[in-house]
Amino acid sequence: MAPAEGRTGLREWLRRLAVPQQELFAAEVRRESDADAVPLADLEARQLAVVAGRLRAVVHRTDGRSPSVEAELYDGTGQVALVWMGRRRIVGLEAGTRLVARGRVAQTGDGRLAIYNPTYELRP
Repeated sequence: MAPAEGRTGLREWLRRLAVPQQELFAAEVRRESDADAVPLADLEARQLAVVAGRLRAVVHRTDGRSPSVEAELYDGTGQVALVWMGRRRIVGLEAGTRLVARGRVAQTGDGRLAIYNPTYELRP
C-alpha cells in the first residue's frame, strides 16, 4: 500500500469516529434501501413516498372499536408512524426489523407524520 492510501484510510477511520452514531446509521440505511427512498427528515404531509429504515417500536392496539398495528420507522434523519388499520398482528413486524414502505404521508392531530395502511417489504 502506498503512503497516500494509508493516510486516506486513516482519515476515513478518524472521520467515522467523529461522526455521531445516528448519522452513520442513516447513511447505512440509505445505502441498503431503494434508491428512490426519501429521507424521513424530508417528508411532507400529502406526498406519496417510499421510505426505508428500521422499526424502533411496534404496538398492537386492540382496545377501542378497531384493532391496529402501529410502528415507528426511523432512518437516522427522522421518524414516521406506520399504521395498519383493522389488523391485530402482522408477522415479521417487530422492533429492529428493517423495511421499505410505500404510501401517502398524513399529518396526525398532534403534528406527527404517519402513513396509513402502507405497502411494505421486509429487509434482511
